[in-house]
Amino acid sequence: MLRNPAIAVALPVVYSLVALVSIPGNGLSLWVLCRHLGPRSPSLIFMINLSLTDLALASALPFQIHYHCNGHHWVFGSGLCTAVTLVFYANMYSSILTITCISVDRYLGVVYPLASARWRRRRYAVAACALAWGALLAALSPLARTDLTYPVRDLGIVTCFDVLQASMLPSVAMWAVFLFTLFVALFLLPFLVTVACYAATIARLLRAPSGTHGAGQRRRAVSLAAVVLVSFVTCFAPNNFVLLAHMVGRLFLGSSLYHVYKLTLCLSCLHNCLDPFVYYFASREFQMRLRGYLGGSPVSPQSPLPVQDARNSHGRRESARSGRTLSAPSVSSGPAEGLEAAARRPFLERQESVF
Repeated sequence: MLRNPAIAVALPVVYSLVALVSIPGNGLSLWVLCRHLGPRSPSLIFMINLSLTDLALASALPFQIHYHCNGHHWVFGSGLCTAVTLVFYANMYSSILTITCISVDRYLGVVYPLASARWRRRRYAVAACALAWGALLAALSPLARTDLTYPVRDLGIVTCFDVLQASMLPSVAMWAVFLFTLFVALFLLPFLVTVACYAATIARLLRAPSGTHGAGQRRRAVSLAAVVLVSFVTCFAPNNFVLLAHMVGRLFLGSSLYHVYKLTLCLSCLHNCLDPFVYYFASREFQMRLRGYLGGSPVSPQSPLPVQDARNSHGRRESARSGRTLSAPSVSSGPAEGLEAAARRPFLERQESVF
């Protein structure tokens, strides 16, 4: 792998592209989400966490770019190697876990809007983010306690997390437990949950009667959910399944797919570039705030947004019983702002776009 020309070219090029797009894109997204929208709903909390995660991962890429352009020779010391590796992998897995949380939130809001209203609240979203970070930091803790640099004297270089010392863990069995725990807990289970939730959400939207959703809004929601699902599968599945094959081969068969694993790692990083565009196309309010910030017509945080008021039959019955008039600002075309009203108007959840 250390002499593979494809890796020496592909990784710096892809990492540079991701850094150039992700750092300004996620920085601007984070500004809009925090400054103009705020953590007022579970969906927004997850989106802010995802932006922070993407930004942190992108901030580690310049070190990786220098490392690979320098012939896989690490010059920044063992402490920074450990820090960069932890930031890189912790935030990559955090992206997976956060997207899983978003998929569950979307599924509950679309399929079970009434029953899930009491659970879809900000404190539970914060707890879910904290639990996800605690789980992945615990899973990656062996890396934090180890010198991840390794001198390859034949090549005259010092690697960073490309060659690991066998003494990092006491036995092959412990290596197997460590690596398979990463694969199952931080990828496979979240992957299955995410695919199942988005598939069920899309199916529910497609089965909805024509009177429940505006045709254009429903088509947009289905298309967006499909794009998010396909990008998630395309970016994260190849890398992690190749990692599984590499682990089995390395631990039990004496073979290696590490060079393929490193190349597919580029796909995982590319997902960093997609999230800001998803925020933009998923949320009408995000579009308006961003346009105002970039010099378009400014929109005050309290100004109502025109949206399509396609109430479902349950919503009409509830409105008639309560005698209240449902105003346009309470209904949203985006995934973030619509969740704000979940606890108060859960029957409107099916009108949200699906992030």
